[in-house]
Amino acid sequence: MILDTILGWFSLDMGIDLGTCNTLVCVRGDGIVLNEPSVVAVKKGTNRVLQDGNAVGVVAKDMLGKTPGSISAIRPLKDGVISDFEITEAMLSYFIRKVHGRRGLVSPRVVISVPSGITAVEKRAVLDSAERAGARKVYLVQEPMAAGIGAGLPITEPTASMIVDIGGGTTEVAIMSLADISVRESVRVAGDDMDEAIINHLKRTYNLLIGESRSEKIKITIGSAAPLDKELTMEISGRDTISGLPRKIVITSEEIRECLKEPISQIVDTVTRTLERAEPELAADLIDNGICLAGGGALLRRLDKVLSNATGLDVRVADDPLTCVARGTSVYLENLELWKDTLESDDTNL
Repeated sequence: MILDTILGWFSLDMGIDLGTCNTLVCVRGDGIVLNEPSVVAVKKGTNRVLQDGNAVGVVAKDMLGKTPGSISAIRPLKDGVISDFEITEAMLSYFIRKVHGRRGLVSPRVVISVPSGITAVEKRAVLDSAERAGARKVYLVQEPMAAGIGAGLPITEPTASMIVDIGGGTTEVAIMSLADISVRESVRVAGDDMDEAIINHLKRTYNLLIGESRSEKIKITIGSAAPLDKELTMEISGRDTISGLPRKIVITSEEIRECLKEPISQIVDTVTRTLERAEPELAADLIDNGICLAGGGALLRRLDKVLSNATGLDVRVADDPLTCVARGTSVYLENLELWKDTLESDDTNL
C-alpha cells in the first residue's frame, strides 16, 4: 500500500467514464483531457483493430453504417456493460495510451465508473479489461456517486441528494446521503432506446430506413418530452424500404415526441419507484433539495418538466450534464487515498 502511494506520485493517474456512447478520460489536476465515441473499427471476422490499432473513437464513429463488407464498426459496450471483451480492451488500451503517452514514469492508477446495477461478472470484465489495457491498479466507482459528485451535490452531508443519470445504455437513479447510496434503481433504458424508437417510427410510418447516427441527430435537433412553445420540423434522408432508393421526408417534433413516450415513461417509472422506497426523512429532504438530472439524456427538451410533474419535486439539469460522471471520477482521483477504501478493486471480493 505504501509502495502504491509512492508510485502514485510519479504516475499519470486517470479517471474514465466508460460509457455506452462516449468515453471520457480525466487526469488528476488537468480535468477532462479526452472525450471520444466508444466505437472501434475492426477487420470483419476478427478482433484486429484497423489502422495499426488507431481506428478508435472519432475515427471509428465516422465509419458507422458506412463500412464496406470487410470492415465492422463496433460499439463494444451495450447497456453500460462490456459486450465484447477483446475489443473493449483494445479501446481502453488506445485511450490510456493516447492520454498517458510517455508523460508518466509508471503505469497509471485508473478510476472507472460503472452502472450501479451490473453483476459481479460484469465488474470483473471491466477490471480485467483495464488491467490488460495497461492500468497498474483499477478502482470501480458507481455511476450515481460519480455523477452526484460531478454535479456538485452535497452527497457527503446528512441530507438526501437525488441524481437521475440518463446515459446511452442505462438510466441510473439514486438517493444518496453521508457518502453512500441509500436507494438506487438501474434500468437498461436510456438514450439508445430513444434512438431505436425513432428508427422504428420512421420505418413503420414512412417506410424509411435510417442509421443510428441520423436517429441521434433527430433526437438532438427536434426531440422533446413535452409540447414545445414552437414545434419544430426537420428534413431527413434515408433509404426507402420498398423501392430501395434514397428518399427525403420532413418530420415534426410532435411525431418524434409521440414515439419517445415509451422509453421516457419507463424512465419516469424508475424515478417514482426509487422515491417510493426512500426513507421518510430522506424523502422529506427532497422537498427542499429536489432532483438533479445528469447524462446526455438530461438534454432532451422538457424532460425536467415531465419528471417534475410526475414527482411534484423541483427538477434541475446539472451544469454540463454530459461530463458529470467524468468530473466525479476526477474528484475521486484527487482524493484517492481518502476514498479508495470505499471503491471496489481487485482487492475486493466481487
